[in-house]
Amino acid sequence: MMDDTSLPILSLRNIRKSFGPIEVLHGIDLDVRPGEVVALLGENGAGKSTVSNIVSGTILPSSGEMTWQGAPFAPANPREAIDAGVGMIHQELLLLPHLSIAENVFVGRYPKKAGVVDRKTMEERAHAGLQRLGLDVSPRRLVQGLSTANQQLIEIAKALTLNARLLILDEPTAALGGDETTKLFEQIERLKQDGVGIVYISHRLEEIKQIADRIVVMRDGEKVQEFDSADVPVRTIVEAMVGRSLDRMFPDIPTPQNETVLEVRELSSALGSFSEVSFSVAKGEIFGIAGLVGAGRTELVRAITGVDPISGGQVLLDGRDISPRKPWDAIRNGIVLVPEDRKQQGLVLSHSIAENFAYANMNQVATRGWVTKSKTREFAERGIETFGVKGQSHQNADEMSGGNQQKTVIAKWLARNPRVVVLDEPTRGIDVGARSSIYDIIVGLAREGVSVIVVSSDLEEVLGVSNRVMVMAQGKRAGILNREDANDVSVMELATM
Repeated sequence: MMDDTSLPILSLRNIRKSFGPIEVLHGIDLDVRPGEVVALLGENGAGKSTVSNIVSGTILPSSGEMTWQGAPFAPANPREAIDAGVGMIHQELLLLPHLSIAENVFVGRYPKKAGVVDRKTMEERAHAGLQRLGLDVSPRRLVQGLSTANQQLIEIAKALTLNARLLILDEPTAALGGDETTKLFEQIERLKQDGVGIVYISHRLEEIKQIADRIVVMRDGEKVQEFDSADVPVRTIVEAMVGRSLDRMFPDIPTPQNETVLEVRELSSALGSFSEVSFSVAKGEIFGIAGLVGAGRTELVRAITGVDPISGGQVLLDGRDISPRKPWDAIRNGIVLVPEDRKQQGLVLSHSIAENFAYANMNQVATRGWVTKSKTREFAERGIETFGVKGQSHQNADEMSGGNQQKTVIAKWLARNPRVVVLDEPTRGIDVGARSSIYDIIVGLAREGVSVIVVSSDLEEVLGVSNRVMVMAQGKRAGILNREDANDVSVMELATM
């Protein structure tokens, strides 16, 4: 192991990657030194994940060279990279739901005693890793049913137990709230003290300024800029990412009408995640819901849209009780949900864009009870054009970027002309360009008189697009703030009550 921390632990020189005739990486140079955090930034499709996958052994470069601790490095698969000391936390959750938390943390490398899996040691080490991140849950519990945020913490704990010399973190805080992010940053600081090099990928640019030592910006498969410090204005970083001047992030939001469309009265979860929550949403209003992870935000909107059961209270539309018992009850009344996990809950990834549009709109694509390919294609192509989805109707959903997947989920539901649109983490894990497009869609809906509910862990986002913000804490409504009264301090004061 190298003692000189000024020398790179990892070096990439002229790394290129082609898929068929298309070159997606164009001669990337990158150094990571022991004990430093290098932020790797860029829009979706810039090449960040391709670089990460090459370093972690998931894919092979077409040409170029890598060195690891001064020696040639060319991992043929993830196991070779892990054995060398490279760990990666993927943006997409890769956990096995039917295994326990401890089994997921140590999958493929179970500690053994006398040739048998040492469950006691495995569970103790898994529990210690979880506690470091503030997650107090039994390591024997199955992963199935855990929230997205808790699953993300398990993915992070899994990487921390590798004792890696280099960690690649791809959107590690996308599903986390403030407290969880703070604990993760504390662990990163400890890793830096131990000489671990870190490649940090995130679309949350404010957190980059907190955690990164250097910033590398990619665009269209090239490294376009490098900053020797993270003390760079966010606007400068964004303009390097998108290759143009960025005048504003959030569009001007319209004033809602006086008519109340949706009213929630004393709603309680049958699963115990929230209780006696009340609020109303006006026609053309963007109503934000904020709070720490575990406050009950996602569970609340899942109950409102019929996904999760309720034990009491009412959901009213235009003054009429429509309290849904299943998703179709909400959908047929004009209430639709864009879920927080687009890959697991919003799309059938192995099916085409056209098919995904059809699944939410069977009544519009079926002719006399029959679904035809031509009708389905025509319907999807209208949605693709209307909402600026970069893709073709015959493409599978898993071939698109995260931003275009999210636009597809939104577009397929908007094709139903809903009265109320609920968006849970609408821009999670997508780049600044696609994020701006989704904000435009949200504001456009409000201008057309649609009532919009936005749930987000990104406080800047929920403040930027909302007319009012409801803050939840420990499953309760802590308060509702008007736009002029809502800011970082006022929201966090309520969230930590």
